[in-house]
Amino acid sequence: MGGLEEQLVIFQLNDQQYALPIQETQEIIRMTAITQVPNTRHYVEGIINLRGSIVPVINLNKRLSLPVKEYDENTRIIVVEHAGQKVGMIVDNVLEVGRYTRDELEPPAVAGDGVEFLRGVVKKQDRLWLLLNLANVL
Repeated sequence: MGGLEEQLVIFQLNDQQYALPIQETQEIIRMTAITQVPNTRHYVEGIINLRGSIVPVINLNKRLSLPVKEYDENTRIIVVEHAGQKVGMIVDNVLEVGRYTRDELEPPAVAGDGVEFLRGVVKKQDRLWLLLNLANVL
């Protein structure tokens, strides 16, 4: 069953590698000025103007309850579309586009509050990619 390959966008949060299916990813942009919006959730950084469209931006480290890093030249915004709404997600670094097969995907082997954000873990040689469940993250 597992011969069919799917492409993933591999990115970094702190020292861990995460992944999103490439078909859920609209584009990847450099960090840009973000307009803050009052009374939003703690992980919502604000909004950006993306070629005339207003796009909310979340800090993925904050959303996943991870330590927050300062933005630097590697910081990127991954723009995804979910339920017809574009959302930008701030990540520490975008590393590569990788491929995986279903045979390389295992269910998350941990319990806890954060596990609903994961679809599974992709094992690639000596690397582990945490595959995000975009619907639950957003």
